[in-house]
Amino acid sequence: MFKIASPDLVLLHPPSVYDFRKVPIMFGPISDVVPSTAIFEMYPIGFTTIAEYLWRHGFRVRIVNLALRMLKSKVYDPEKTISRMRPLAFGIDLHWMPHVQGSLEVASICKRIHPDIPVIMGGFSASYFHKDLLEGFPVDYVVRGDSTEEPLRILMEALKRGRRDDLHHVPNLSWKDKEGRIFVNPLSHVPQILDHYEDNYGHMIRTALKYLDVKSMLPIHDWWSYPITAVMTCRGCVHSCSFCGGGRESIGIFGSRNGPAFRPPERIVEDVRRISSFTSAPIFIVGDLRQAGEEYAGKVLRGLSSLRVKNEVVLELFSTAPKSYFKEVARALPRFNLEMSPESHDPEVRRRSGKFYSNEEMEQTIAHALQAGCRKFDLFFMIGLPGQTHDSVLETVDYCERLLKKFGPRLVPFISPLAPFIDPASPIYENPEKFGYRLFFRTLEEYRTALLQPSWKHSLGYETLWMSRDEIVDVTYEAALRLTELKAEFGLLDRESARKVRDRINLARKLLVEMDKIAELREEERTRALKGLEEEIHLVNSNTLCESREIKWPSPRNFHFLKILLHVLLGRG
Repeated sequence: MFKIASPDLVLLHPPSVYDFRKVPIMFGPISDVVPSTAIFEMYPIGFTTIAEYLWRHGFRVRIVNLALRMLKSKVYDPEKTISRMRPLAFGIDLHWMPHVQGSLEVASICKRIHPDIPVIMGGFSASYFHKDLLEGFPVDYVVRGDSTEEPLRILMEALKRGRRDDLHHVPNLSWKDKEGRIFVNPLSHVPQILDHYEDNYGHMIRTALKYLDVKSMLPIHDWWSYPITAVMTCRGCVHSCSFCGGGRESIGIFGSRNGPAFRPPERIVEDVRRISSFTSAPIFIVGDLRQAGEEYAGKVLRGLSSLRVKNEVVLELFSTAPKSYFKEVARALPRFNLEMSPESHDPEVRRRSGKFYSNEEMEQTIAHALQAGCRKFDLFFMIGLPGQTHDSVLETVDYCERLLKKFGPRLVPFISPLAPFIDPASPIYENPEKFGYRLFFRTLEEYRTALLQPSWKHSLGYETLWMSRDEIVDVTYEAALRLTELKAEFGLLDRESARKVRDRINLARKLLVEMDKIAELREEERTRALKGLEEEIHLVNSNTLCESREIKWPSPRNFHFLKILLHVLLGRG
């Protein structure tokens, strides 16, 4: 028998709501246009870069996706998993606010079971609320900013030496000592060139085999059938969209970053080469390549051109692009797809949201992309924007019809609500009145409690001068019904799939009437009422506004899993 070495750091990814298996909640369509389910089981890509970076510096790191394990099994016991571990520290992500209830509950469980093992938190939201976490919750350390690999390494070195109360030298760290005194170290580690980490999927799988726990390492619920991978291009953003907590102004507030930092082009090319060597599944290149300038994008594309990648590759567009760019993309990537988020058909609403291009410029961009061979062009619109009315939302759907008539079924439009919360540090969050918003929640406890409400309407964290909370919810379903009919008409959905989407939308609207009544009940009565509707709630917690396959890209069935294992076992990962 061989003994599995205990990890130094265990990274735990919580579900959005810890007790989602016990008390059904109508999360609604908050995750319909992202790959994960409503409990947001996809852990941040920072987990993988942290694990690889610390491993390179002599630390053993294990990732445990509690959210996924709990989603996949009603009998899986996360507390038992945590009780079996004795690492130097537990790390818990609090990146976006929909995870705040689950993150705080998992932190409490870690402290209850292992009171002597420190709990570390990180992520955008943890960085923003770092003092609140230390003052009111069972959290010992918060590593702030968007590049925590090196500060975390320094912290782990100190913990390994038993120096838990001598941490003034750790950059970006907020912490409390044994007496409960809180210290906030300078946020001085803000790398401007991201050459210190790798998107190493081989390392992830090798670690999973090492701990004999592949299930806990999986990043998303359907990864075995659709093992999409991601390649990061930067941290930060050149844009500052009004609702985004990851934009230029936002990261300046909690991460002291004045502009994005980019990975060297050759690192991006190498990541794509490595991934495409062991899997034929789609590769998502995160971040518009043109953010760092045309020369940077050209270097990446020329490097990719030499690879002749056969995978479907997805690129993002943060703004319009000229015909020459798509010609260059087509030369580099035989199978390329694009994503763009204009937010609204109305240029004024779009401008208030932080994007400054006309419909004519956008349509020209779409035309150039499709002419160059783009296989699928996803277009994302949102509900709940500054200046947006009920009628404006429905006019956006009318605009989708005009686009489908013009461009055909390779263009795939989506519309979804800005839910459940406005991101902390976003321009709207910092100045709600300026943008015409009323925010219902401000503290961690208010957010935590909101996520336990019976439906997404009751946890929706804002309303605007133009639409109330009720109106935002109502028009979301009305717009989705109209868009579903359009997709069936233009061949994006078959009639049977469209019928299923319509049925789920109508069921969701019916359930919301019940949820209003349930929200008025006492806790025990509320729980009983929700349990009685469990089956119906489950039906409307995913694929309500669209079918899940709509957000996926064409992909072969053979993903070369044998090649993945061979690469890992031979050390080529």
